[in-house]
Amino acid sequence: MTRRLILGVESSCDETAAAVVGDDLVVRSNVVASQDALHAPYGGVVPEIASRSHLGRVIPIIEGALDRAEIGAADLAGVAVTRGPGLVGALLVGLQAAKAVAFAHHLPLVGVNHLEAHLMAVLLVDGEVDRPRSRPAFPFVGLLVSGGHTAIYLVRDWGDLKLIGETRDDAAGEAIDKFARMAGLGYPGGPIVDTLSAAGNRAAWAFPRALPRAPTEFSFSGLKTAVRTHIEHHGIPEGDAALADLCASVQEALVDVLVDKALHACASLTVPRLVICGGVAANSRLRALASERGEAVGVEVHQPPRPLCTDNAAMIAGVGAMALAQGQAPSPGAGLDLNAAATLPIG
Repeated sequence: MTRRLILGVESSCDETAAAVVGDDLVVRSNVVASQDALHAPYGGVVPEIASRSHLGRVIPIIEGALDRAEIGAADLAGVAVTRGPGLVGALLVGLQAAKAVAFAHHLPLVGVNHLEAHLMAVLLVDGEVDRPRSRPAFPFVGLLVSGGHTAIYLVRDWGDLKLIGETRDDAAGEAIDKFARMAGLGYPGGPIVDTLSAAGNRAAWAFPRALPRAPTEFSFSGLKTAVRTHIEHHGIPEGDAALADLCASVQEALVDVLVDKALHACASLTVPRLVICGGVAANSRLRALASERGEAVGVEVHQPPRPLCTDNAAMIAGVGAMALAQGQAPSPGAGLDLNAAATLPIG
């Protein structure tokens, strides 16, 4: 059986990415160019720098994805691209590149919601990074955790998602990055804190767990304030062990809340399947704690392999492939009036 292949393009923030995925949801290629080194001097993503970097990289990245999949554009059945949410200047670069490919080869263009793609990434299979694992059945509860988003969704099927609760202020990934900046650890902070925490005592310092009476809503502004106050009073720890203890304590306060509220949603919705996705889902402590607590209460916990947690185009192509398979995509040559949307709620 000949598989229909979809090109995915992603440029919502500071990764330029392209991928080829089949309608069997097997990833043929997944190419990602990071901008971490460009933004590190500023301690965060600078939108103008991100957009300019995408401009120089997007075409070579698309060509690289096609080459790695050992196909040409003529072998594609469609093009999928992130249309939002994200930095509008960055989104427009990927969107225009995808339109060019679709127009030149008379292919349907599918606009994809970046958040929905994260939630569906767990259904992809990438032979280069996957060990044998089961795909979650529908419905499942999705905990989406990244630098810009922290939310819980009920995922009933492809394209059928409902927001259950979200952060009232800061995203979990943003809180970790800000802590890393306060502690002088560098950027991006998440992987650094995760690595340092491995040798630390998670109970060394007690940091707050916010909104205990709002079981599916989050708040991390108080955690950031508590950490800043702690550093002002005690200073940045001297010595590897003390720094590891602080990192582990901050990280535990964050992942404890994430796992607790996600499992509460599973119980209240009577859905014994939890998917954890988004960039923060690559965090080793979050992955371990979710699996441990999920097993204790009879909830299947599913997590994409780490390369499919952070921003990538394979997840975009996967949603596009399903849209084509279900007849939701525009006809060939249509969709070229698609615009970017900096804010784009699911549904």
